[in-house]
Amino acid sequence: MKKLLLGMALLCMAQTQLAQDVLKMDSIQEVVVTGTGTQHLLKDAPVQTEVISHRQLQQYAGRSIEDILSGLTASFDFNENDMGSHLQMNGLGNSYVLILIDGRRLHGDNGGENDLSLIDPHNIERIEIVKGASSALYGSDAIAGVINIITRKHREQGVMVENTSRVGSYGDIRQHNGIALKYGKLSSYTNFQLQHSDGWQNTSEEDPAQTEYHITDSRNKTVNRHTNWQLAEQLNYQLTPQIELYASGSIYWKRIYRPCGHHPGVDVKTYDLQYNNASISAGGKWKLNDTDVLTLDADWKRHAYRYAYTDTTLTDGYVNGRFTNYYPYFPGDKELQSDQRLTQVSLKGIFALPYDQQLSAGLEYRHDWLEAPMRVKGGKATDNTQALYVQDEWSMLQPLYLTAGLRLTRNEGFGTRLTPKLSAMLKIGDLRIRATWSQGYKTPTPKELHYQYIRNMSGVYLYLGNTNLKAQTSNYFGLSAEYTIGQLTMTLSPYYNKVDDMIALVTIPNSQAPGDLIVQYDPHRVRQYQNIEDAKTYGVDFTIRYQGRYFTAGGSYSYLDTKANQYDSENDMMQRVTIDGMAHHKANVYATWRHDFTKSYQLGIGIYGRMSSKRYYQTDGDGKGYQLWRLSTTHQLGKAMRIEAGMDNIFDYVDRTPHGLHLGTTTPGRTVYASLTVRLNQGKKLTNKYKSNFNSHQNNEQD
Repeated sequence: MKKLLLGMALLCMAQTQLAQDVLKMDSIQEVVVTGTGTQHLLKDAPVQTEVISHRQLQQYAGRSIEDILSGLTASFDFNENDMGSHLQMNGLGNSYVLILIDGRRLHGDNGGENDLSLIDPHNIERIEIVKGASSALYGSDAIAGVINIITRKHREQGVMVENTSRVGSYGDIRQHNGIALKYGKLSSYTNFQLQHSDGWQNTSEEDPAQTEYHITDSRNKTVNRHTNWQLAEQLNYQLTPQIELYASGSIYWKRIYRPCGHHPGVDVKTYDLQYNNASISAGGKWKLNDTDVLTLDADWKRHAYRYAYTDTTLTDGYVNGRFTNYYPYFPGDKELQSDQRLTQVSLKGIFALPYDQQLSAGLEYRHDWLEAPMRVKGGKATDNTQALYVQDEWSMLQPLYLTAGLRLTRNEGFGTRLTPKLSAMLKIGDLRIRATWSQGYKTPTPKELHYQYIRNMSGVYLYLGNTNLKAQTSNYFGLSAEYTIGQLTMTLSPYYNKVDDMIALVTIPNSQAPGDLIVQYDPHRVRQYQNIEDAKTYGVDFTIRYQGRYFTAGGSYSYLDTKANQYDSENDMMQRVTIDGMAHHKANVYATWRHDFTKSYQLGIGIYGRMSSKRYYQTDGDGKGYQLWRLSTTHQLGKAMRIEAGMDNIFDYVDRTPHGLHLGTTTPGRTVYASLTVRLNQGKKLTNKYKSNFNSHQNNEQD
């Protein structure tokens, strides 16, 4: 009996040590690239980086990138509507957050909101999040931070076919199909995704302040019925062991179906919304030696947005650059609202220098082209930007690590600007202390400069660009302390971000709008892009995570406050305004457990909670606070099949605020979902030698 007990004790100790070794190995092997544009182990990254791992993504089983980000980190808020997803990160909105896919800029902005359905959630390997101004490395749009979506890589010789079909409440359908081919030096991955929802209506009551009637039977939906699909192709060719060539392309289509009603000016819709996107990218990577690498990338991307008319409509506005009264459109006609095109070329090099230094340097050229016959006087607008940047990482002073960067930006309309960044990390055993000071710089977009948009919504609303806008600048200060005790990791990160000349839509007196537009439209309200005198966001983020072999638990909490001052020209005084969407308190908690019942069956169970206090807005009232809970289960059947099933919003919370005022959350209440993934491989795995070379090239992808 003593021998038996001793043997069992030794076995338990061995299993515990094995679990700890596996966890440590996983942590050591986790490489991030977004913070500095170079490879670093997550625990040793000089810039604080938050990672949503592939394991977390699989267990959470989110339906969209919005669902994933808001469900797994407390720093984000989303308001989804027909125009896209209005994202807020630590108090700043879409236009201040740079979203990358494998290090390349996502292009899909419309109305200041990104269409994140361009991202296939079933093709994500991990997500890297860097908070704070990163303009020195990434340029414009990176004042609040950077989100880098890293897609899955397929590394086996032969053929791989995969299919994921997901269905849920309210006609929610998500389809993912992929075909990977790899023969010798050539590899290809073809990805198709389809998303559909029947939409839902949380209330049939319209906002009395926006209508001339008390309407309680509106047909307007909280989220409209919509369908979108995307076809993408990625090609890689290993020309030599040192040179890799790659090319990719995609096409995307989306339609939002809007119901026709019977109340004049409120829910009468005579057109649907249609989006057409396309992209082409090409580039190459040349590994000069074991440490130095050069990359050249060229991208062309298009985002077009149209009205697709479903009934005869008379409209007025700028048609082909000229103002026209009562221009007729008939069912089946399409009217271009905006066509945004981005051309970008970048050359980057990474070089090892003496005294434990790593130098990154690059050149960038960017051309923005906008065509909007109904929204821009003259019909078109352009913008050109060139940039040169350098970054030096210095590790000679261990345990102190320093990173310094500088970008020189020249914009055709706003001149030249230097943008610096300085980061430091101090390692003391299992404690990591990081500090960052960085400046941000963002020039106005062609839309903010030139738009003249008329919107009919129980009255005429006029939205104006402003050619007198100034470029926005920021100063960001961040500090973080990360401490690891065994499998428990805790991080505390206070921050302060001051944005000067922030651009926002501001309601102005009708008398300040151009006289010809006032005569033509007699608008009820005029809103114009203007510079706010100064804006500040500050707060603290806290995360805690326990990573066990079979059990994980943790959470995150984010406290936020904002201040902004705006000059009131009508009353000749400064006034305090709120940065729209700000919530003082947000939190996430989760606990997951998984177990291998047999060699061919693994069960995973996860419970997730998401909470937010009241969200503040300048107009239309505030968004209600909420808490949402989610249950997810995963069932791995061998290596080829996986089933996911679960329930969102377990306690059936619904915001019944009148239509258009769902400013907290638009959830329809309790929903259920289930998905099936089948993945088939035909071919052999890479040899260890070839896999080592392949991994080296893949890990350098962001470099």
